[in-house]
Amino acid sequence: SVREIIPLGGGRFRADFIDALGQRPDVAFAIARTRQIAATAELLLPAKGRAVTVEMLPTAAGDPLLQQVPPPQGLQQVVLSFTAAEKLGAAAGDELQASFSRQQAGQVQWRQTRLQVAAVLPLTAFERDGLFASLALLEAVEDYRDGRGVPALGWPGEGAGTDAQRIYPAFRLYARGLADVETLRTYFAERRWLVSTQAAQIAQVQALSRNLDLLFWIITSLAVAGAVAAVAAGAVAAVQRKQRELAVLRLLGFGTAALLLFVVLQALYSGVLAAAVAAALYLLAEQGLNRIFTQVPGEYASHLLPMHYFVALSAVLLASTAAAALGGWRVTRIDASQGIRDV
Repeated sequence: SVREIIPLGGGRFRADFIDALGQRPDVAFAIARTRQIAATAELLLPAKGRAVTVEMLPTAAGDPLLQQVPPPQGLQQVVLSFTAAEKLGAAAGDELQASFSRQQAGQVQWRQTRLQVAAVLPLTAFERDGLFASLALLEAVEDYRDGRGVPALGWPGEGAGTDAQRIYPAFRLYARGLADVETLRTYFAERRWLVSTQAAQIAQVQALSRNLDLLFWIITSLAVAGAVAAVAAGAVAAVQRKQRELAVLRLLGFGTAALLLFVVLQALYSGVLAAAVAAALYLLAEQGLNRIFTQVPGEYASHLLPMHYFVALSAVLLASTAAAALGGWRVTRIDASQGIRDV
């Protein structure tokens, strides 16, 4: 993910510091991470006899990689990446056998535990062989590989680890928005902590976005100016074409304001019709764009809220009224005497 902040090198972070990071307004998700060398597992699907080695990642509620998938609960539930599930032939609800090894007193020791697959992530969420589990499971595996016991899983060792003395070498952290990535990079740089971010790439994309916005507004301004000119020219032509009829109306007692209102209403009818056609065409284009470019469920490449339609319609009506009034000024020059010969 482009919003991920990855610490480099071996750090020493306590749980309270990582929890404080998660409370920052510019952070969407933060969780401690155990040593990567200890965060691997050998998975086996007994029903099919397939095995794969995966990396273990801690997760919890709010993890951006899980998207709409609920986080695993307890020590026995996990979420598999797409590639890991594909190699195992596993699906949600299957039971896996997870094996963990350690070397102690010159001997290689193994322990196994049963894990239930709660869900499988889409390929776009995580492209490596991975297993997402609660932080408690990763801590238990790290304790076992460090020679300590894990009473919760019945694994023997020299002594159980405690959360009070635990130091984490890294964490998983995601900025709340693209603009927050640079803020967090600066925060860590001020404390001389090396992190890897996509800040440079995000800055390039934002610069491109600003340039495209400027181009959009230039094109929009030219289009609006052209539309106003077209409506004004249409109003002038309408007054010229209906000069006799308007003269008769003036002879019947209609004032200048009423005649001008006639021209404005004609422009408004045309504007409403054009806005309705444009909205229908946009809805068709929106469906096509979202089907082509959207990769993650719940996201969209193009979308307008009802308020946007209301603002657009108001702008169309305002521009039509102004253009019609500007083009209909010739109504004021129509004299009632011009309509006498047509009565």
